[in-house]
Amino acid sequence: MRSRVRSPSASTNSLLVLLFLAGVCAGAVNALAGGGSFVTLAMLVLAGLDPRAANITSTIALFPGQVATGYAGRRMASGAEGLSFQALLLISLGGGAVGALLLLATPPAFFGGLVPWLVLFATGVFFWGSFLRQTSEGAPVLGRRAAAAAQLAIAIYGGYFGGGIGFLMLAVLTIAGQAVRSAAATKNVLAAAMNASAVAIFVLSRDVHWRHAAVLGGGAIVGGLGGAGLLTRVNERALRIGVVAVGVALTVGLFLRGS
Repeated sequence: MRSRVRSPSASTNSLLVLLFLAGVCAGAVNALAGGGSFVTLAMLVLAGLDPRAANITSTIALFPGQVATGYAGRRMASGAEGLSFQALLLISLGGGAVGALLLLATPPAFFGGLVPWLVLFATGVFFWGSFLRQTSEGAPVLGRRAAAAAQLAIAIYGGYFGGGIGFLMLAVLTIAGQAVRSAAATKNVLAAAMNASAVAIFVLSRDVHWRHAAVLGGGAIVGGLGGAGLLTRVNERALRIGVVAVGVALTVGLFLRGS
């Protein structure tokens, strides 16, 4: 009896379907809770990309959805105490570019060893932001210079890796005096800005897998639109627990992969 052999085209088509579904999941998660980059990074690593190429491709794939989210809430975005929105925007653009250039200057092997720690950090930030962080809208604690320095550090980290930037910015903006809803809208615009700088640099990189990025990006747009419609129906706590579980599994998998 002759055994069946899967053709290369069948394997490729299956991979593309899985990438699209991962994009849908990431887009929905980003719309509902944040943390979709965990899904795309994991899928791209499983698809055979090295961690640096996976990170670059994931950033490009998710960028259109971030722009749409930031644009939708742009009217609620504002500056923090003593720091204008335009200043925050310029800081985010500059920091994102610095982070992207640092990533391209990082050897793939070194980044491969570093990325499990980055994912672990991002998962910890997501867990803290989801379950431990106390929000308040009292008097600002962070001054103008401290807020600017914190946003610059976040933007550099965002251009370099990006996991957890939403919660980091929410923390900084709220203790700098913004109301929580305004901070949420502002961080969406600033996230799009820092990734715009990164994407403008990454598009010139040979590490971009354009077909993977296009399929993931298409799925993320579909998932983002669907996720926006599910905002009032989905149990957000359960979703955040799921994102943390993905982050933990990805962290463990990356550490085992490098051992």
